[in-house]
Amino acid sequence: MTAAQNPERYLGRTAVDGDGDKIGSIGQVYLNDETGQPDWVTVNTGLFGTKENFVPLEGSTFGSDDDVVLPFGKDVVKDAPHVGDASHLDVDEQESLYSYYHQYIGAGRTQSAGTQTDYTQTSDTQTTGTETTDTDYTQTGDTQTAGVGTTGAGHDTSGPNTDEAMTRSEEHLNVGTQRVEAGRARLRKFVTTEQQTVNVPVSHEEVRVEREPITDTNRDAALDGPAISEEEHEVVLHADQPVVTTEAVPVERVRLGTETVTENQTVSGEVRKEQVEVDDASSVRPDNR
Repeated sequence: MTAAQNPERYLGRTAVDGDGDKIGSIGQVYLNDETGQPDWVTVNTGLFGTKENFVPLEGSTFGSDDDVVLPFGKDVVKDAPHVGDASHLDVDEQESLYSYYHQYIGAGRTQSAGTQTDYTQTSDTQTTGTETTDTDYTQTGDTQTAGVGTTGAGHDTSGPNTDEAMTRSEEHLNVGTQRVEAGRARLRKFVTTEQQTVNVPVSHEEVRVEREPITDTNRDAALDGPAISEEEHEVVLHADQPVVTTEAVPVERVRLGTETVTENQTVSGEVRKEQVEVDDASSVRPDNR
């Protein structure tokens, strides 16, 4: 075991393996009441540090960054036998933990035959019916004071430099608009042909024979020429004929314009939020408190 005597030195420290890889954060320290030495700690592992595993300090040292260097890796700690109530270690749990860890650190049992060590969070000596009086281990730190049932403020097990509370955050949707091209409209003109019918008045000349009697006025013109002869007169007749022509005339100006139409649309998106839950060991095995 490391030669460190002060249990406070372990609180909040990071537990690493021999290669310096992080295993987890140390949450609780357990002292042997007879020697006053820290013998066991709990290391928070798992997602967000929600799992607490008992780890022996036997064979551990302090690294250059004051990290606690354990003689085994993270997988060994995570696969350690589960202890339902972190405030108490019964005989069967002790046996299971010792047997598990000593196969990795290669050390023999440190307890004498026939004696079982009982680990609790209190400083009272534990006595079992048929066993000898056991050595009691007292937890140190913020949650318990040896021999006194008072409760202190919580502490963060994620590292040594954090405060006594955690911040819960959540994401909110920020909805805005951006102008993008939604399409294009073109204005073009083309030529079509249609049939039109128009009524046009037309006129023409027709032949009409006019007769007048011989008077003193026209007598000279009538007697001019032979008395009896053959003669022809001709007149040119005229008529109106429709003539169709076209001309292009401007009738209107046409252009494209835009107008803004506003409507409501419903948008949705996924947001993440952090939840907080309490992992209270006392609600798991209240009979061992």
